[in-house]
Amino acid sequence: MDELQVPTPAYVIDEAKIIKNLEILERVQKRTGCKILLAQKAFSMFRLYPKIKKYLAGTVASGLYEARLGHEEMGGETHIFSPAYIDSEFDEIAQICGHIIFNSFGQLDKFKARAKNAQLGLRVNPEYSEIKHAIYDPCAAHSRLGAKLAQLKKNGRSLEYIDGLHFHTMCEQDSEVLWRTILAFDEKFGEFLKLENIKWVNFGGGQHITREGYDMATLEKSIMFIKDKYGIEVYLEPGEAVALGAGVLVSAVLDITGDDDLPCAILDASAACHMPDVLEMPYRPEALGAGLPGQKKYTYRLGGNTCLAGDIIGDYSFDEKLKPGDKIVFLDMAHYTMVKNNTFNGARLPSIVLLETNGQTRTIKEFGYGDFKMRLS
Repeated sequence: MDELQVPTPAYVIDEAKIIKNLEILERVQKRTGCKILLAQKAFSMFRLYPKIKKYLAGTVASGLYEARLGHEEMGGETHIFSPAYIDSEFDEIAQICGHIIFNSFGQLDKFKARAKNAQLGLRVNPEYSEIKHAIYDPCAAHSRLGAKLAQLKKNGRSLEYIDGLHFHTMCEQDSEVLWRTILAFDEKFGEFLKLENIKWVNFGGGQHITREGYDMATLEKSIMFIKDKYGIEVYLEPGEAVALGAGVLVSAVLDITGDDDLPCAILDASAACHMPDVLEMPYRPEALGAGLPGQKKYTYRLGGNTCLAGDIIGDYSFDEKLKPGDKIVFLDMAHYTMVKNNTFNGARLPSIVLLETNGQTRTIKEFGYGDFKMRLS
């Protein structure tokens, strides 16, 4: 498909690439006997759920709305974790979620009697991670996520109510990090995996399983280490790995402004609105045909069309001068970008276009004034 022919701004999702990623995950399940869930916080384009459910065991949610989406549109197992559950929502959560993971003993004690039909889990903090960006590190000092070892030892009586343990300490990392994490987790929490009532452990997400060059053997070693040692089920819940490399954001140049030594191309796509991880991470997304600053003849700063001075995507170089109407295609925009977008400044949300396996494109969703207006009243 020629992405340059797509009306802008638009996310274009490659169905064939999604399936390729799912096939990799399915092979992991078959070789190890683990179960893999779609983490909807990263990718929740439910139009593809009928295909995804052919490969994965179910979904994991971060709150009621994601839980409903997974339950209604995909089925299979529905898991949920939240740092704290909203009391008025919990009974509905308990009706549709087969696995409910609590962040603290306080939450477990408060809600366990209202979740009689679900398996209950507790998130733990192994106090070990190799994440470089503090905003994504759940094991940072004074973290609000997960119970520490001392808390498990102090609340041992409550452990009889749980069926599994959960940890999530990774972000876009290879399996060597997972293996070291497993060793740290096992050293601290292995004694609790021996309890008669413990049926499973959830390794969380953050593993770049579908990335080219990923060390699959070490992933499978990590899974089998726990399964063989304790005889329990292992879950993984990647979101990014499902949609890695499976989508682009197509934008257009609206104007050229700024200084002669570094002109700025203002786009109809915004870092603040349409790819907020660029500012939160922060990182510089790759753009089709573009190079690093100074690598090609003409260097530009690419910015969004909002009033935020820092709405800057990054500095890029091109073989030709940019002009209004030129298309810029940002790569790897299917995961997190779509679920985090917003309408700051009244910016229009990008359309969602599906590139089907037959090579045809189909517009799945278009957004307009009504989508902006109805968000706030």
